[in-house]
Amino acid sequence: MSVRRLAAVQPASFAFSPETMEKANWWIAKYPENRRQSAVIPILWLVQKQEGWVSEPAISAIARLLAMPQIRVYEVATFYTMFMLEPVGSAALIQVCGTTPCMLRGSDALIAVCKAKIGPKDKLSADGLFTWQEVECLGACCNAPMAQINDYFYEDLTAENMVQIIDDFAAGKKPAPGPYNGRKTSEPLGGATTLSDPKLFDGSAAKAIKIPNAPEKA
Repeated sequence: MSVRRLAAVQPASFAFSPETMEKANWWIAKYPENRRQSAVIPILWLVQKQEGWVSEPAISAIARLLAMPQIRVYEVATFYTMFMLEPVGSAALIQVCGTTPCMLRGSDALIAVCKAKIGPKDKLSADGLFTWQEVECLGACCNAPMAQINDYFYEDLTAENMVQIIDDFAAGKKPAPGPYNGRKTSEPLGGATTLSDPKLFDGSAAKAIKIPNAPEKA
């Protein structure tokens, strides 16, 4: 993004909300005073959760809070792709995985829906509700194709699913995250086929063990 574009979208000022400041101080307290700069990543994230993105006034405020040069905060914010440096959709930030497993399973159809319903990638939609991106692997390959929308994974998607999800967000609804083909988490379709005995998980099959060097019970 050009400097001209950055200058065009910046707010006049930034202020930490009381809730954000409380959490920021909690993170700062985890480090020695001379290492308070170590809290920069979580505080950038807190600011993004407050505002939806990280502005230049916010970067300046974080630099003052952590007693570090503004350029160092900017370096961190620009290094990690999770930080948004311009406004994103107020309803949803849609990040469609375009890596090989998802592409083989139809992510191109999801991308086509986003282009048709929202507009160009990496740009705020005309109504201000949506931004969509194509991203690298999000680690849910067995549930491909998938997308991260805001903070949650939407998996096993089709073009039809994506249309409905976008429409629901536009209407102010909160579509349920998770698989959209009926599977539970990452189990095979039709349910788990191995490790299905409840005794493996409820403790009933556990056997007493002798811990070396542990004192004998009276």
